[in-house]
Amino acid sequence: MTTAMTYRDAGVDIDAGDALVDRIKPYAKRTMRPEVLAGIGGFGALFEIARKYREPVLVSGTDGVGTKLKLAFEQDGHDTVGQDLVAMSVNDILVQGAEPLFFLDYFACGKLDVDTAARVINGIARGCELAGCALIGGETAEMPDMYPAGEYDLAGFAVGAVEKERIIDGRRIAPGDVVLGLASSGAHSNGYSLIRRILAKADAAMTSEFHGRTLREAVLAPTRIYVKPVLALMDALPVKGLAHITGGGLTGNVPRVLPAGTTAVIDRQHWPLPPLFQWLQREGNVADAEMHRVFNCGIGMVVIVAPEHEKLAVELLGAAGETVFELGRIEACGAGDPQTVIL
Repeated sequence: MTTAMTYRDAGVDIDAGDALVDRIKPYAKRTMRPEVLAGIGGFGALFEIARKYREPVLVSGTDGVGTKLKLAFEQDGHDTVGQDLVAMSVNDILVQGAEPLFFLDYFACGKLDVDTAARVINGIARGCELAGCALIGGETAEMPDMYPAGEYDLAGFAVGAVEKERIIDGRRIAPGDVVLGLASSGAHSNGYSLIRRILAKADAAMTSEFHGRTLREAVLAPTRIYVKPVLALMDALPVKGLAHITGGGLTGNVPRVLPAGTTAVIDRQHWPLPPLFQWLQREGNVADAEMHRVFNCGIGMVVIVAPEHEKLAVELLGAAGETVFELGRIEACGAGDPQTVIL
């Protein structure tokens, strides 16, 4: 008589999955909002649209963390990539004026390590708290032979809402408007395929001192979440345009919010290049143009306002904890001209 086989024999531990759900329920509870009608554990999560909206428009976004995960695996950096995951989606939907309402995550691995997964999801919960959105569900997939030992993949999904009349689409941007930049916390979650190549070439010790912290801490610093300060700004004054500076850098992302016939003229001398980017450029011998289209170079979010609102915008964002730089101005341009010029 043959031995009975089990799912655990095949590499999937249902008990470990159940243990992870129990472990993360307190993390999710920290993020709850009044609109959540059902929590972690059901087949689907229920969320009621708040009555404060008259004509709510839902805005959705999805993203991952990219090859920054490779550094997390190598450097035991599982505590911060969850915040990266949340930031990439909530910052994206923010630029259309949306308040993030809820978030779902997908965690996939070959063999589930409950402690590691819990660290990642705790970081996701922290990101949701910073964004003011609820972590209402997700999926943990244990798939033997799909991933190398000790590795996993992450995906995130954010849904927000905005009043139809308050959607920010850039249509009102005009020559003379001011381009403001909000400081990033580091490389965020973009350009890490190049960063890892530079780290390998430089053969630098990740534990070495780097401007008051270790190089490891500098390259794994979690992505800044701009939601609360920018939502407060939008309540105080008209914001004409927002751009989340992700893959493509300033030259690739700012044009996405500009109407035809306009260009953002940005003066590179108006903000300091942070030490991490100086080091990457030097060690990798990376040209300026390549830096501007791969990395955020110290600017994680661009805010475009009318000149008469510049002073108040800078004051409000500064009071909310943001470091703000006046990057330049919007100017008229001809058809076929670049829509972002960095001087």
